[in-house]
Amino acid sequence: MIELKTAIEGKKTYFGQMRKLLKPMGYTLCGNWEYDRAFFDGLLWRDAGETIYIRIPFHVLDGELDNDDTYIEFGTPFVIKHVVHIGLDRDADSLLLTAAGGLNQFQEPIDRDGYIKDKNEWEKSGEQAIEYIMDHI
Repeated sequence: MIELKTAIEGKKTYFGQMRKLLKPMGYTLCGNWEYDRAFFDGLLWRDAGETIYIRIPFHVLDGELDNDDTYIEFGTPFVIKHVVHIGLDRDADSLLLTAAGGLNQFQEPIDRDGYIKDKNEWEKSGEQAIEYIMDHI
């Protein structure tokens, strides 16, 4: 994980405005969110089973998430790498699911916080992505 020093930290805005701004840029609301805090995730790079994301945390100041008028404040963004298994999952649980007629298509990442080579490059890419967002707020 690489923490980024950017101007977005501490900025306040409305959730609906940010979601509308970020969606066309390819950002999504992280699937593991709470009503008082979450992340916007953007893809920086993907190759086979390795993915590097920029993750922009925020917390709710007023309201509940998933409402456009919820007032939020951004935290410190960071770059993170996920490494996932490519191909069939051959562990016992997945074989049982397949035998029972189901297919486990959602595999756990091998490494949720994988080692990032060329940290300076990804730090620069992440900071540029945040600058681009800041130019559009």
